Amino acid sequence: MSNYALLNICYVIGSLGFIIGLKMLSKPETARKGNLVAAFGMGIAIFGTIFLYEFKSDDGTTKHLGNLIWIFAGMIVGTILGTVSAKKVQMTAMPQMVSIFNGMGGLCAALIGIIEFRHVLHTIGEGSLMNGNTITIILGMIIGSVSFAGSVIAFLKLNGNLNDYSFKGQTFFNLFFLVAVFAVAGFMLNGNVESAHLMMYVVFGMACIYGISFVMPIGGADMPVVISLLNSFTGVAAAFGGFLYHNQVMLTGGILVGAAGTLLTILMCKAMNRSLLNVIIGSFGGGSATAITGEGGGTIKEISVGDAAINMSYSKKVIIVPGYGLAVAQAQHICHELEKQLEEKGVEVKYAIHPVAGRMPGHMNVLLAEADVSYDKLLEMDAANDEFATTDVVLILGANDVVNPAAKTNPASPIYGMPILEVEKAKTVIVNKRSMNKGYAGIDNELFYGNKTRMLFGDAKKMLGELVNEVKAN
Repeated sequence: MSNYALLNICYVIGSLGFIIGLKMLSKPETARKGNLVAAFGMGIAIFGTIFLYEFKSDDGTTKHLGNLIWIFAGMIVGTILGTVSAKKVQMTAMPQMVSIFNGMGGLCAALIGIIEFRHVLHTIGEGSLMNGNTITIILGMIIGSVSFAGSVIAFLKLNGNLNDYSFKGQTFFNLFFLVAVFAVAGFMLNGNVESAHLMMYVVFGMACIYGISFVMPIGGADMPVVISLLNSFTGVAAAFGGFLYHNQVMLTGGILVGAAGTLLTILMCKAMNRSLLNVIIGSFGGGSATAITGEGGGTIKEISVGDAAINMSYSKKVIIVPGYGLAVAQAQHICHELEKQLEEKGVEVKYAIHPVAGRMPGHMNVLLAEADVSYDKLLEMDAANDEFATTDVVLILGANDVVNPAAKTNPASPIYGMPILEVEKAKTVIVNKRSMNKGYAGIDNELFYGNKTRMLFGDAKKMLGELVNEVKAN
């Protein structure tokens, strides 16, 4: 069998690995295996390309890939960096890691576009630059550049190094600049080869500037949507690379990532009752948030650890609402221990998961899975909202915006219209926070002042540890 046939078999196996792996990722209990299956498919495709790919040289002879030392050196360095980063990253920093890794994918697609366009310029002679091949190259470069620059900004914002920034007329500026990027690219492809050398870098720079300007004003609870959208951009850019190289596995992987990211973005927008356009141009979660006055003149009611433990110990049903504060405290394991102690007393314990809880899609699911919480106990928003009315105690651990009633009651609030976890329907709501600081959307939460709400201040890990001890003693 020829190397060409073997390589195509490797690409088919790689594509099947991506498809099966993605399918397995749809269920928490098979997600880990799905990652391994997809990684195996990627490995087959990479090594098949390295050892089996053949091409015709200028003298008509068949050649294999060269520079194997550089290729394997790059793979070794990347593997070490990726492994160390993945093992050392804290759960609170997982969104940042996802953003920067996605940005590296976008940069890779952009560099492919730059290198291949330079190759075209050196080989095309006096021919026209406006053809399907060069259009594919430029589109991949533009989309990859936007994804790279936007992901870097998302990383810096999630990491606390950069604040949301917007200026008057920024929406129109962004739209104008996006049109300008494609206009300059079109002018470049219709121009001569000599000017195209410089204009290629101009297009790359303009695309990066657009990516920065596009993400800068977006913050708050919209960041998970933006991360998902940028991920889809990277997939689309990779798909253009697949078209360019006639590489089936690269095309399949890019289409899967692009489609999955797009669908996830749409689903999260639906969960927030907002359009994608509104997310992109609305500067949601920015500095224009309107403060909310709580019920009872803004008076909060505290509860002791002992009283909270008694309330939960003698309940029939307790629902735990995890949020970013739980991740910050790295308290998922002690939370699982509290769940087990309550169940030993006959209490039914479940978890309510909002689609945009945390700072990336699925953040809370991953957090709880790390602590071996049963997937059957995780309720999606709609299912949880149906159960709150029959719940004795809701324990909120570091969640804020996703339980804020202002989303239903205050038209002036920037989160108005976003579906929330309707925890106020429960008999008692216990909120664990370190302080009364506002959530990621930058607004106050009127739930904290409700008649049913009791505040339990302190670090989530410390408070949960004390709750476990008190529940054992009751």
